[in-house]
This record gives sequence, structure tokens and C-alpha cells, in this order.
Amino acid sequence: MARRRLTIRQRRRISDRHAALIDSQALCEPDASHIEYADSLGPEQRGVVITRFGKQADILPPDFSPGDRPRRANVRANLSALVAGDRVIWRDGNPTGVVEAIETRRSLLFRPDNRGNLRPVAANIDRIAIVIASEPAPHANLIDRYMVAAHNQGITPFLILNKADLADAANSHLGQMMAEYEALGYQQFRVSARIRSGLDALQGYLSEYTCVLVGQSGVGKSSLINSLDPNASAAVGELSEAVTKGRHTTTNATLFQLPCGGRLIDSPGIREFGLWHLDKRRVAEGFIEFGQFLGHCRFRDCQHLDERGCVVIDAVARDLISSRRLASYQQIVRSLPAG
Repeated sequence: MARRRLTIRQRRRISDRHAALIDSQALCEPDASHIEYADSLGPEQRGVVITRFGKQADILPPDFSPGDRPRRANVRANLSALVAGDRVIWRDGNPTGVVEAIETRRSLLFRPDNRGNLRPVAANIDRIAIVIASEPAPHANLIDRYMVAAHNQGITPFLILNKADLADAANSHLGQMMAEYEALGYQQFRVSARIRSGLDALQGYLSEYTCVLVGQSGVGKSSLINSLDPNASAAVGELSEAVTKGRHTTTNATLFQLPCGGRLIDSPGIREFGLWHLDKRRVAEGFIEFGQFLGHCRFRDCQHLDERGCVVIDAVARDLISSRRLASYQQIVRSLPAG
């Protein structure tokens, strides 16, 4: 079945709902409509969501340490958007507590499904680590989509090349791609979880932030977390030899406290990352090198596709913007719903 195409009004309505979710009051009103709770629940306390399982979540105190065992809690029906990294008000119980409310989020990474519904991935994050590897082969357009999503949420993205020990030094495509992002100012790390190479520099960077790992299945996100945190028990999967695409081994985003001081959220492998909820202007703003040229085209509604007098296209001709990045932007724009 073809994906339903959204009108501008529908996309605006989705965006407004998302904005209202982020800017909501510090605490949501509880709703006990879907389950009966025992009278033996403890007092309200603050906690952080480690992972979400359907109508339940694992919770730990905000200042938890590596290796601490979380408590399981039911999630009230009005808190369906609860995700890893959320700070909550909850009550412990025996054997199961209950999450009463979500505190105001300072950031939220979300992705739309093929029906245009916004689905949160992780909350209260400072950085988005886009993990790539030589295999499965990285897709620059997917990386660009992550970066557009990050910039539109005010979150700083950076790159981690995992399995660097397996990356062929003669792999000109991978090298050129990394050099292109480095020239744009994106921080990047070359590491190997397998032989523990390059991890010290990455740990020093991560120690200051709460970071979510994103990327294709099979790039080694779970293995990387296990190398950074010996207490982690994230599942590790082998690459699917049949299709050279990774099998999904992580089904729920999970938060880990690192010994170095930072926090990581592992997310399910994503082969596609839709940006159907964004308009063309916001997509263009997500390509940071376009910034100085936006608003100076001959036509105010220029989409930077093939219009006469487009200064972005002219910047490519003058080697100020890479032709690959412009083509990636155009691919994203052409995939957006008409309207």
C-alpha cells in the first residue's frame, strides 16, 4: 500500500502536537483509567526511565550508578509517549510500581512513521551519535537525515566510525565521506569496539553528555556500549551474511550510565528515517552549509531544485557546497508529501 501523503495543514497539525508535547506543564495529571493499583504503593519520587516495555517501564533514581538494578513500573494510560531518558514522578510497589507523570523534557528525538505519526525515540539528550561502519555500507543520505532531525531539535550530532580496524584504508568512498563531514565541522571518532581502539577519546567526550546512538542495524552500537560499559548486557548480533544488512538486536531504546560519567541511550537500528513532518525550509536549515545562502535566491519560494537564480545551486558551482550534499537535500525534499 502506498504511503499516505500529508497536506501542509496535516503536517502543521502534527508539528503543533509535537510542540505541545515538549512545552507541556512540568507534570502531567495522572490517569488511573486503565489499571487497578495496590494501596501499598510507596511515596512519590523522581526517577529516570531506563527502557520501556509496552505498558511498563524500568525506572532508576536520577543519580543512579552503573550496574544499579532498575525497578519495574506500570505506565498510566495518558503517558503513552514515555521513552528512555524521560524524567518522571513515580511510586514504587511490590512487585510493580506506577509512573504518575512525566517532567518537562529539555529535548526529544522523534521519528514519524509511514502514517505521519510522530513517535519519540529518546528524551533529554544533549548529543546524537551517528554510528557508521565500513559494513554495512554507510548511506550518506541516511546520515544527512539524522543530522537534519538533530538540528531541527537543537541537538548536536557527531559521527562515530566503528569497526575502524576493519575499514579498508583504500576505501576512498568512506574516506571522502568522513572528510566531507569533518570539513563541515562535525566532530568524529574512529573506534573499534572489538580491539578497544580509540575508546579513550570517545569516553572523554561522552562524559559530559547524555547521548543517543543511532545508525543502521549491524554497525555495532550494542557492542560499542558493551565496550564502554562492562556492566551493560546489550545484545550483540552478527551481520546477516545473506543480505549484508544487520539483524535488529535491540528492540527498545535503553539508557546506560557509563563509568566515565556520561549516559548513552541505545536505539533500535533504523534503515530509513523519514522527515515527512518537516517542510522544505526546515530541511534546508538542517544542511548547515546552506545557512549563509538561504534567503538570497532570486525567488522567495526557491526550493533549491532547479530554479533560475538559486544561490545554493550557484554555491555548488563555486565549490562552496558539495554536489553530493545538494543532491542529498534534493532527494529528501522530493520525498516529502506534496502540498
